[in-house]
Amino acid sequence: MAEAQQVQSETSATVAAEKYSNVSFSIWPPTERTRDAVRNRLIETLSSPSILSKRYGTLSREEAVDVAKLIEEEAFEVAGKAGTTDDDGIEILQVYSKEISKRMLEKVKARSGDSAAAPEATPANEAPSKAEEEDAGSTAPPQSEKTESVADDE
Repeated sequence: MAEAQQVQSETSATVAAEKYSNVSFSIWPPTERTRDAVRNRLIETLSSPSILSKRYGTLSREEAVDVAKLIEEEAFEVAGKAGTTDDDGIEILQVYSKEISKRMLEKVKARSGDSAAAPEATPANEAPSKAEEEDAGSTAPPQSEKTESVADDE
């Protein structure tokens, strides 16, 4: 009885394998629903408190919507142009993901640099921060000089 069940199970597995052997699976290009989810996640990341926002600041929701759309579209275009022989799209998806990350970081860094140069910067009549005072009073040589002097001692 057990042998009959095993034979039947193996036969079912063989039939299923033959039935689905012509089925292909591809994750590229992503569906519009997936692209919308990526944009929504970008919006959330750019406009909410996070590790990224602690360093570069947050964007308003409206600005984040525009930036997220631009980032996703540019990344999609770059990934679509990436020539690959990958049948299932995993390599292209990796390019897409890396482009999104790279572009997001570029945008927040550029915005952070823009806001630092903006007129809202610290007025000249304010006292420097404690960290700035410490840096200004430091007599330690730059890192490059430290490295050279160690090399000369040997």
